[in-house]
Amino acid sequence: MRYIEPHAHMISRVTDDYERMALAGCRAICEPAFWAGFDRSSAESFRDYFLQLTEYEPRRAGRHGLRHYSWLCVNPKEAEDVGFAREVLKIIPEFLDKPNVLGIGEIGLNKNTRNELLILDEHLGLAEKHNSLVLVHTPHLEDKLKGTRLILDAVRNFKKIAPNRVMIDHVEEHTVSEVLARGHWAGLTLYPVSKCSVPRAADILETCGAERLWVNSACDWGASDPLAPPKLGLELHARGHSWAAVDRVLFRNPQEFLRQGGKFAVEE
Repeated sequence: MRYIEPHAHMISRVTDDYERMALAGCRAICEPAFWAGFDRSSAESFRDYFLQLTEYEPRRAGRHGLRHYSWLCVNPKEAEDVGFAREVLKIIPEFLDKPNVLGIGEIGLNKNTRNELLILDEHLGLAEKHNSLVLVHTPHLEDKLKGTRLILDAVRNFKKIAPNRVMIDHVEEHTVSEVLARGHWAGLTLYPVSKCSVPRAADILETCGAERLWVNSACDWGASDPLAPPKLGLELHARGHSWAAVDRVLFRNPQEFLRQGGKFAVEE
């Protein structure tokens, strides 16, 4: 089994996880910018963080034969302070031409506030200006559906961003159909205690089909499993799906989306 991990926060993981993922068949890892677990004290601290994502983590992954790519943004949890977020947005273009930067992400909403929506729009404007791929975080709220619809409407206002160049991540049973109906890609995040379990993800794939869907672990310092994608592969095969169908979900689908940006490459 081979797979691409399209959403993992490896700065929060030990090096052993890189080895385990490589042994399980991982070929490449994509790491979106995210919240550090605390609010950063200055915009310049983001510059150091972006250097870590674009220079240090690729070397750490490379020791295990893995390619490492990244996405850059201000996480929605730090978007409430508009002035601070705008300082960081000024830094991001310095990094967008790096060969391992895929685009803008993971942007989106946390509590569906006006300030979060404002900074979401400014991120989308940056992506439109630089013709970047976009990775979007949908909120972890009871009212995820409302947040998802706010995001979909925000993205629709940027006419130069093609819908199929936007990945809406963390979809669940009640949001996946609306995301796909807008022409976007949808991401299933496999968490052991929240978001989407392996059996639930398999059910969604069986209900919706595999077109424009990818799966990821979004592993970080919380309860998460960097080997969740290959575990889903085993679940699908146990349900009678062919290894070719498993390969489409775990490898070919993320490859198809990520290749649109012109930078992503992985050995077949």
